[in-house]
Amino acid sequence: MSTILVVDDEKNYLWMLDEVLREEGYDVLTSNSAAKAVLMLKEESINVLLTDLRMTGMDGMALLSQAREVSPTTSAILMTAYGTIERAVEAMREGAYDFIVKPFDNADLLRIIQKANERSTLLRENVRLSQALTGRYHFDAVPGTSPAMQAVYDIITRVTDSKATVLISGESGSGKEVMARTIHFNGPRSGRPFLAVNCGALTETLAESELFGHERGAFTGANTKHAGLFEQANGGTLFLDEIGELPLALQAKLLRVLDSQEIRRVGGEKSIQIDARILAATNRDLQSEVQNGRFREDLLYRLSVIRIEVPPLRDRKEDIPVLAKTYLEQLRQEGSTRGQRLSPKALDYLLHHRWRGNVRELQNAIAYAALMAKEEDIQPEDFPVELTGTSDWVSTLGRLLPPDAPLDATLKAIEGYMINRAMTMGHGVQAKAAEVLQISRSLLQYKIKQQPPVSTED
Repeated sequence: MSTILVVDDEKNYLWMLDEVLREEGYDVLTSNSAAKAVLMLKEESINVLLTDLRMTGMDGMALLSQAREVSPTTSAILMTAYGTIERAVEAMREGAYDFIVKPFDNADLLRIIQKANERSTLLRENVRLSQALTGRYHFDAVPGTSPAMQAVYDIITRVTDSKATVLISGESGSGKEVMARTIHFNGPRSGRPFLAVNCGALTETLAESELFGHERGAFTGANTKHAGLFEQANGGTLFLDEIGELPLALQAKLLRVLDSQEIRRVGGEKSIQIDARILAATNRDLQSEVQNGRFREDLLYRLSVIRIEVPPLRDRKEDIPVLAKTYLEQLRQEGSTRGQRLSPKALDYLLHHRWRGNVRELQNAIAYAALMAKEEDIQPEDFPVELTGTSDWVSTLGRLLPPDAPLDATLKAIEGYMINRAMTMGHGVQAKAAEVLQISRSLLQYKIKQQPPVSTED
């Protein structure tokens, strides 16, 4: 039920409006004093404020100013006479939703109140969602207790209040967007928009319009004016995911925007001032992209005022239990899963998986297992085949190895075989072989020096 507060120092209007609005199903509060109305706005949940403009003592303009402070989601409508229409228009510039001229038709008033109430409902829902997101991305709510992630959170806490651009790098699925949202929702822009765009999904022909907007008639099909993502994110944050995929021509324009804080729509003749914090992310080595001529060096420096490296999940396995339990708890609260808990065997199984897809793969695996579990305790066999299939080679190896196989010699033989196979797959390039083996190039070089690889031929 929506609540309307009616404020007028004429008692006849208060009585009449109370009757009309109650017949429409609204809860109605009335006050013949703007000062008392301010107290009611503080104490009650008011959807719409309907106030006269000219009143003794505090007038409608002053009440509007106070209402914006104490109840920002309340939509204000001013009642005015013909002689004060200019002041009513001024009030709309100051944040009033609308005004209506006395004497008015009740149907017109009800129509305006209905729209004002819809606006108030939308504002409250936005506040609720913003608060929910702020809680979800609060530092205490984002799981990750490993030293590697604590180092990441330490950087984030230092940059949330800044306007500096941040470049977040890491493998696909490692949680780069979560880090970006954590920065936004813990900073002063948390009540403003957070917009994310995958630069790799932007076609070169439409990317400029998507980012900077366009004027009507700027190109075939531009039938209306369009505000780009920079304008839509004004006052908030624009997250440019996979920035390494952005075409070179647009990289130059992005650099100009970062330097000038101005954009120009496609087909536009004037610059538009914007205030959007830029966070970018990549799973590429942008320094290598610069050397290969695929990324502008000056843009890289401009984006990476602050750099955050999100470590892959395999390098912080101590985070797996808390991440898995957090995802499972979220599913459990939704009440749509059979699996409620991870058995010790299931947890041990997760700890020994490589997680090439990082936290995204873990989250999907938990969701699958929770749905497919035959009982409340999730077991290893409940996980997707692509996970359980990774253990097939273990049973195969067990059948092939003799019971008396010496440990050191066997491990060296297996390691040499894998190194030689990876070098073959990488056409002799150590960097590619290291990627196949999922180890660093320096570690591969060390292992090659320790022992010559064995033959992979049958």
